[in-house]
Amino acid sequence: MNNPIKELSKREWGIWIGSLIIVFISNIVTADLDLLTLTAALIGVTSLIFAAKGNVWAQILMIVFSILYGIISFRFHYWGEMITYLGMTMPMSIWSTITWIRNPSKENGNEVAIQKLNRNHIILLVIFSIAVTILFYFILSALNTPNIVFSTISIITSFIAASLTMLRSSYYALGYASNDIVLIIMWILASFENPMYIPVVVNFIIFFLNDMYGFVSWKKRELQQT
Repeated sequence: MNNPIKELSKREWGIWIGSLIIVFISNIVTADLDLLTLTAALIGVTSLIFAAKGNVWAQILMIVFSILYGIISFRFHYWGEMITYLGMTMPMSIWSTITWIRNPSKENGNEVAIQKLNRNHIILLVIFSIAVTILFYFILSALNTPNIVFSTISIITSFIAASLTMLRSSYYALGYASNDIVLIIMWILASFENPMYIPVVVNFIIFFLNDMYGFVSWKKRELQQT
């Protein structure tokens, strides 16, 4: 539970500060500034840069982000997003916090030890992903969720990403990057109805870039740990 900022390299400082500036500007230039969206985005970006380092503070910040994003989704009636982040991503982030603390890297105790997936991990991940998809599709359908197809896909990618994070797999970042693409599409559709959601689109574009950096960073550390 060290200070994660001290662990950032010059490149990561640049990515983090650059991302914060872009997110901040994209939110304040809109006619309808939403402080909740801005706050959630700033916390989300910070969480991702810490996640790229394998630092447990990333999961703690993700818990906060899940609560804020759940509220944002509730306002647009994106029930799938609200249920996913409050009922799935947040609890799994709490679980990930515990597993990351219990499994520090031998090379650097401030980073989580990366785990390679085995056959059982993959089989269980596929089974639970199918079950979650079917369950949530009927729930979203009953709630008349807008853009239900993309909402369902978002749930699949969110579940896989959160599961891979909990399993300490370097592929967690690809899961979240896939989810970012879906969310970019969803919030573009939402912004057609209300332009105030355009900053949310920009936020998830930045999230996507940060998640891709996270994948590259974890792959490098995985080679070092093995």
